[in-house]
Amino acid sequence: MQYRKLGKSELEISRIGFGCMSLKSTENENIQLLHAALDKGLNYFDTADIYDKGMNETIVGKAFQGKRDRVVLATKVGNVWKKDGSGLDWNPSRQHILNSVEDSLRRLQTDYIDLYQLHGGTIEDNINETIDAFELLKTQGKIRHYGISSIRPNVVREYAKHSNIVSLMVQYSLLDRRPEESILPLMQENHIGVVVRGALASGLLVDKPAKDYLGHSAQQIENAQQAIQSFVQKDRDATAIALQYVWENPAVTSAIVGIRTQQQLEDAIRTMDAAPLQKEEFRSLQEHIPSKLYEQHR
Repeated sequence: MQYRKLGKSELEISRIGFGCMSLKSTENENIQLLHAALDKGLNYFDTADIYDKGMNETIVGKAFQGKRDRVVLATKVGNVWKKDGSGLDWNPSRQHILNSVEDSLRRLQTDYIDLYQLHGGTIEDNINETIDAFELLKTQGKIRHYGISSIRPNVVREYAKHSNIVSLMVQYSLLDRRPEESILPLMQENHIGVVVRGALASGLLVDKPAKDYLGHSAQQIENAQQAIQSFVQKDRDATAIALQYVWENPAVTSAIVGIRTQQQLEDAIRTMDAAPLQKEEFRSLQEHIPSKLYEQHR
């Protein structure tokens, strides 16, 4: 496994992160899978307080009892389940963050969170209040670092300018190259580590049938799929190619992969030993599908 330092922090995280939201089996099976991932070198595990209404954090916390010093735990705050369970409300307030961290610490069975992330954000938020809450939690030792999970350039710019975030989680793939326009260069310029989600584009880059996606037609998706397949080799499958595409960008530290089975774990691990993409292959992949721009929140 390869590791990279996350932004300006001292956190060394695996190039493949474990997206815990994907866990769907029994508790024992999930714990076994988390242990297997750790044993194979994954040390970065990403969850959130709303996943399975807190149960996801609980399973992650139970899995890593006695192994806490070997893992980098990342979780998120800001979304709140409505009382009737029908959806989510948004609350980035100082008090909500200070209250929620206590629940996450309890569920994760730990005294500190390595990376606490704002789970969204709008330009209308009181950003100074949100930043103040994260900075207080750092001073208290309840979190080591904080970051933001967002695809909104206008929000990301504000946090890059006014806060001490060490990371940005953003959706990025061959089929969603929007971050290449301004977000990724900004993160690199400010030494903020990028953690990618959605690198496999919900499976469209691997094994799902082509369909309209983020402004791309089903035909364009099929073109991208064919381009990827043309570069598949004995020791480099479509998953490896999709991950190598995002890893190629110097701003990217790690890619979160949703893993729910031992086979998926093995497939993800194998990507680390795959033959690297050549420059001409990388350029060819880009040429097969046009890059889009963010239409909102610019």
